[in-house]
Amino acid sequence: MLGRTTNPVQVIREFLKLESASGLLLIAAMIVALFLENSPLSVLYDQLLELPVGVRVGVLSIDKPLLLWINDGLMAIFFLLVGVELKREMREGQLADLSQITLPGIAAIGGIAVPALIYMWLNRGNAVALNGWAIPTATDIAFALAILSLLGNRVPLSLKLLLMTVAIMDDLGAIIIIAVFYSTDISLLSLILAAVMLVILFGLNRSGVTQIAPYVLVGIILWVFVLQSGVHATLAGVAVAFAIPTGAKNKEAPSPLRHLEHSLHPWVAFGIMPLFAFANAGVSLKGISLPILLQPVPLGIILGLFIGKQLGVFGFIWLGVKLRITRLPDDLGWFELYGMAILGGIGFTMSLFIASLAFEHDAVDYIVADRLGILLGSLLSAVLGYIVLHYALGRKKRRF
Repeated sequence: MLGRTTNPVQVIREFLKLESASGLLLIAAMIVALFLENSPLSVLYDQLLELPVGVRVGVLSIDKPLLLWINDGLMAIFFLLVGVELKREMREGQLADLSQITLPGIAAIGGIAVPALIYMWLNRGNAVALNGWAIPTATDIAFALAILSLLGNRVPLSLKLLLMTVAIMDDLGAIIIIAVFYSTDISLLSLILAAVMLVILFGLNRSGVTQIAPYVLVGIILWVFVLQSGVHATLAGVAVAFAIPTGAKNKEAPSPLRHLEHSLHPWVAFGIMPLFAFANAGVSLKGISLPILLQPVPLGIILGLFIGKQLGVFGFIWLGVKLRITRLPDDLGWFELYGMAILGGIGFTMSLFIASLAFEHDAVDYIVADRLGILLGSLLSAVLGYIVLHYALGRKKRRF
């Protein structure tokens, strides 16, 4: 668990250490899921994910398979943590200073735009397949930092920070994309009730309430209304996060926002994210062939993650520097930045999540193909990114 230290450098180092360990656990969960789905135990694995789970309170009843409780329920807690991290970064971290935002901001824009354009071009003319355009735009910070951790102490802290900030800004982009493009069958009444809960949350904030419990209680009710509204339920987690106060009444007491972040982070890193990976990475490899991988949907995801991410991130950084919009950190060369850009193509967790939204209703036939594309694109990015950084960090840094 992260400590309550107020030293920013120590907080960052502990965060990076926790994310790296979580990434290794993600890889293990993915391998276990793939093994189970391609073994005689596949029936039990599928039955477990389809296990009906219901919650009833009076006339209110929510009945979903276990898989959807993980994707809609537990991932709302994941997005709560993402929202908390975003708010902290905006208030006092890497996103608080405009001069620090420019470089990762440019990189994030390129890392979202180019993969999406590659996917859309390959799937042009297929309206259903185009729903998956956002799948290759994500970066899995835990997975990417896990690869960096394999390189040991040779990796400059500035490179880790840049990758982390780009990934956080990717998460912000993903939140906006989910809210705008993956909300369906809107219920006006549920939205109004959700808005009332939002007003209550920010009312608690303005009233100086610093205990976490009231926010959590109202947040659960908000999640139920958002779930019923047609807007994806995980966004309730982000809304709750931005209502959590950053300061305490007693100046010597820990910030409620930081306290919540430190409390949630181990549970999300070592529980929710590996469980999500275990539930969503199980893909049957029976009958898989090269022609299947070369179909527009998986190919668009593979090329978007593996080619689009590195072109977008590195290309936009290069352009920004040449146009003197931004500049490189003093201790980083272009080769290291290129390796980091490749690691940005490790989409995994967020890509799997967006894929579940894109094809869960009208295109279930694409579910296996998109998961294969995500796994292969992320794997290629991880391997090549490691090789490039291993070589770059072992030689003298240089710039173009």
